[in-house]
Amino acid sequence: MVNSSLHTFHIPVLGLSYSIDTPLKVAHYGISSVVSIIEDGLIEKMREYHCAQSGEEFVPITVKDEDYRARRVTAYLNLLGRLVKRQTEQLKNEAFEPGADIVKYFELLPDSPGVKELYHEMTDMQDGAQKTELQDVLRTYIKPGSIDVNIMAKVDNLNYAGDGTPLAPEYSDALSAFRGFARSSINSSVVFSAGYNPRLYNYVETFSDFFPDQNGNLNKKIILKVSDFRSALIQGKMLAKKGLWTSEFRIESGLNCGGHAFATEGMLLGPILEEFKNKRHELARELYEMCNTANAAKGNNIFPVQPYLRVTVQGGIGTYNEDNFLREYYRVDGTGWGSPFLLVPEATTVEPATLRQLATAQKSDYFLSDASPLGVPFNNFRSSSAEQQRKNRMAKGRPGSPCYKKFLATDTEFTSTPICTASRQYQDLKIKQLMDTNLPLAEQQEKLQAITAKDCLCEGLTASAYLANGMPPEHNLMAVTICPGPNLAYFSGVFSLCQMAGHIYGRINILNALPRPNMFVNEAQLYIDYLKKQVEKNVHSMNLKQNKYLNSFKDNLLKGIDYYKALLPHLKKETGAHISAMLYQLEGQKMILAKVSI
Repeated sequence: MVNSSLHTFHIPVLGLSYSIDTPLKVAHYGISSVVSIIEDGLIEKMREYHCAQSGEEFVPITVKDEDYRARRVTAYLNLLGRLVKRQTEQLKNEAFEPGADIVKYFELLPDSPGVKELYHEMTDMQDGAQKTELQDVLRTYIKPGSIDVNIMAKVDNLNYAGDGTPLAPEYSDALSAFRGFARSSINSSVVFSAGYNPRLYNYVETFSDFFPDQNGNLNKKIILKVSDFRSALIQGKMLAKKGLWTSEFRIESGLNCGGHAFATEGMLLGPILEEFKNKRHELARELYEMCNTANAAKGNNIFPVQPYLRVTVQGGIGTYNEDNFLREYYRVDGTGWGSPFLLVPEATTVEPATLRQLATAQKSDYFLSDASPLGVPFNNFRSSSAEQQRKNRMAKGRPGSPCYKKFLATDTEFTSTPICTASRQYQDLKIKQLMDTNLPLAEQQEKLQAITAKDCLCEGLTASAYLANGMPPEHNLMAVTICPGPNLAYFSGVFSLCQMAGHIYGRINILNALPRPNMFVNEAQLYIDYLKKQVEKNVHSMNLKQNKYLNSFKDNLLKGIDYYKALLPHLKKETGAHISAMLYQLEGQKMILAKVSI
């Protein structure tokens, strides 16, 4: 296993703004995190804010400047890199005294053999030369967490000049963000999520940092977020044929996650991880050979030895036993803990009102919505001010949102230039079209609800960072959209970074009193509910393709549940009562599925 981090978990990207400056909060403690870099307006405002906080000069990059989107991303990432380096050096030079960050650095680590053991050995010593020597040794282990970035491949609109003429393809949203990262001075990884984007993948090979140097090292790396092995294989090969190495496959639960939910065809996380476990070495070998063949043909450096291929998993993990089982049984290199960190102000940026709502939320507050203009299910929060604003607009007879940023403007049904389905312009046109039909009232209301369910994510997902840092929100839009995964229902309250790390590593338990099934059972239930909803949605218009898909979905669910039943004896750290409850719940899920008629 190759992993420079002493921590076994990372903090995934959290919306557009919730992890926008997480590296400044946790990287000097050795914790890696992911920043969304698609929203350049927010990035520029955060750079201005953190320049003021750190005493650095802020030179604005305005929309009138050439290639301003990419330049804003580069400038912000360079700032994060400088500040994290400064924080880490300051931490290294601190005395080992109570309350010092250097003490916190080691206290946060998992209680496993190695560095933490050495730290405890040092703390048990009397003051003297030997203790000082051991402290100096410990300082050499201090390394910052990675400042990784996320680009959602589907968010890649072409952009236009001030006079309305289209800009060249390399100025699209995703390519501009990627160029900003590629030109930055940080040595980290880009996470590509939400599927394959040919234009983006072709663009990667124009930057030398993603190819091996003469020693086979990569200055910048690629992480692919995937939902199953097939997706990893296909996308990994596409990159390898260009000479590009995928350093990590980040497996995410299709439904038991935050943000957009990309449901697999009923394939559950356990069977997916089993396939990775059995095939990862074969996959790594194949990608390595393809990479070297492609690079040799291009006259590039090749990898002298096969690079390590990391596999990590995230989505719905809630206990130390679950986390430990994923790492030990499936041999994954690390885990991602996302939504629970929304309750940790030391790690994420959630403004006070929304933080209070999350801290006291009920299970029913978390729901899978149709809010995303991308047409992808979106994990939403019922109590958010954005959801309230959406309903208020409908009540006033003015559904839809003003559309300023246009990141999700993809619809051309009514206009030649793409517009967003959450925009007031689109919803007005679509509702007028609907009212001209002679559909039965019930069906008309159902379609109306589908139209107005779409909400502006561009503004809502950035508002929290503005409000939390006392900055005026853009366009004076202050409603907050937040997209936690359903697993957050089992956490209540506001926690410190030490508490959350302690929970992840099994030192304490911060779950609330709500009975919580195992993560595998939870995910299976989410998939069953999703299947039932899809069957109900298509009951009057089922075609052969839909029928085939839903039957395959159901079959995969049944196979997944049988897989979990066979897996139960391997859950050696769980109690007998826990295992019995899992078996009972899995049997119940099979009975529910048997009643689902397609």
